[in-house]
Amino acid sequence: MKKEYTIESAAETLEMVKKEIAKAFIGQEELVNQLLITLLAGGHILVEGAPGLGKTLLVRAAAQAIGGNSRRVQFTPDLMPSDITGSVILDAAGGTFIAKKGPVFTHLLIADEINRAPAKTQASLFEAMQEFQVSLDGVSHELPRPFMVLATENPFEHEGTYPLPDAQKDRFLIKALINYPPEEEEKDMVSRVLAGGSGARLSVEDVKTVMSPGDFEALQDMVSSLRCDGTVIDYAVRICRATRSKPALECGAGPRGSLSLIRCARARALLAGRDFIIPDDVKTLAAPVLAHRLSLSAEGELEGLTENRIVEQIISTIEAPRT
Repeated sequence: MKKEYTIESAAETLEMVKKEIAKAFIGQEELVNQLLITLLAGGHILVEGAPGLGKTLLVRAAAQAIGGNSRRVQFTPDLMPSDITGSVILDAAGGTFIAKKGPVFTHLLIADEINRAPAKTQASLFEAMQEFQVSLDGVSHELPRPFMVLATENPFEHEGTYPLPDAQKDRFLIKALINYPPEEEEKDMVSRVLAGGSGARLSVEDVKTVMSPGDFEALQDMVSSLRCDGTVIDYAVRICRATRSKPALECGAGPRGSLSLIRCARARALLAGRDFIIPDDVKTLAAPVLAHRLSLSAEGELEGLTENRIVEQIISTIEAPRT
């Protein structure tokens, strides 16, 4: 049975989740916020960053804090779709076909280096990400709730990689850019990880479970019911539509971009303990939500622009509502 929350108790519970995650995953507060925003909004997150920054540990800690489970799949060129979704096999003892569910049947799925697998394998996640179900031999199987894919890609290695199709990138609610931690955070991390151990294993033993997956679903329901003023919706749509008329862009964000921006803004409002969205929610999330949905034109590449930079330029030229 789902727990009933008020806005205040929901924000307090989410703060407890963040504190528990921080016991294992040190620093990178913005990434933690973006992960929770994505999960609260019922979406998926694409994380770009160098190896060894703790992305797997973050997901494991988050799953532990909300009482869920997590699975990790290392994407490789020879990975088959059935290695992710599962398959139907013959049960020799009973003489019947049974569904052998793959690692996608979890709460938080880590798709590590997703751009190392060919398009056919990448596309095997489409149904799971969009419909929250997987079809095996024509039979639909519901995925656990909440369900989120955290996919990673390494920006520094291009050999043996396959670019993500635009259709797949558009299904990620947020693209987060993870950088190296500041010096003090890195010192703290090394000291804490090595305390009483070799540091060879990623431990989430200290992370306590503060809620159940059903309770988290209740928070997702709450996010979907938060108030959103028409002027804020207008602001989000104007930002999104402005990407479609930029000469530096070959392709702007579609209507899914506007919708995603409001979904994420609602989740950010709940994290802040509000039952309404403010323009700053939209402004703060515009780049993480929209940049990966854009395609640079040849002109934009010649000018040395990036998708994030273009979104920032758009935000600076569009006036936010005052109320």
